[in-house]
Amino acid sequence: MKKCFLIFIVFCSITSLAQDLELNTSLMNCTFKIEGDKRLGTVFILGKPMRKDPKRAYYVLITAAHVLDTIKSDVATLNLRKKIGDSYTKKSIPISIRKNGHPLWTKHPEVDVAAMYVGIPDDIVFDLLPTNFLATDTILQEFQIHPGDELFCLGFPHGAEANDVGFPILRSGKIASYPLKPIKKIKKFLFDFDVFGGNSGGPVYFVESNRNYAGGTHVGKIQFIAGIVIEQKYVKEKIVSLNETRETNYQLGLAIVVHAQFIKETIDMLPLLD
Repeated sequence: MKKCFLIFIVFCSITSLAQDLELNTSLMNCTFKIEGDKRLGTVFILGKPMRKDPKRAYYVLITAAHVLDTIKSDVATLNLRKKIGDSYTKKSIPISIRKNGHPLWTKHPEVDVAAMYVGIPDDIVFDLLPTNFLATDTILQEFQIHPGDELFCLGFPHGAEANDVGFPILRSGKIASYPLKPIKKIKKFLFDFDVFGGNSGGPVYFVESNRNYAGGTHVGKIQFIAGIVIEQKYVKEKIVSLNETRETNYQLGLAIVVHAQFIKETIDMLPLLD
């Protein structure tokens, strides 16, 4: 079956589109498990608009760069889902992540984020979210996003799936650090969310209705992608004795999340195809 890099999408502003789209379900449908060489992680797929026709977009796979780097083969397995009537079935496809050992993905030079074009079979259908769902300083400022706000995350902890057709597991937690901006300086924030192997690369996002900000309650829904999980937070203890020196890592039950603006920057670094 042929693979297609293009799909029609309609672009709106983040506020108007957010009213019509249910982000939990849309992200659930475009988040997948990638695996190879006994390694695995989480990826999600967004749309990069064509320059000549902004209503069409390329499929772009997003994940933490180390997820792809630790799969040493040139080909990985992407576990998709095909909808048949009211049901789903798993559909795994091989995708090239290297050519002759050279990465096909683009890594952001400052953070652990990677993006690459990917072909999706034409019988796999899901919402292709535009990149204006990726939060910027302006979004954080406008909606007064702050420590204690609840975020959601999708992923495959220890490779576990929500069901036998391979949907990701949704979990949640609070923003656990400050300040959050300016994004270019801060780069990352802490998320009160216990990270397991397989969570890396998962989208972290915000959904809230009738939020109170700017001095009042605003009717409607606010939705955006806040970032991407890259690792868990540790505290290191150095133990020195007469016979040895060793370090012990203590898990804190916290995720380190790279701000979504760096996802957008990584997508913009991809080579032009049109």
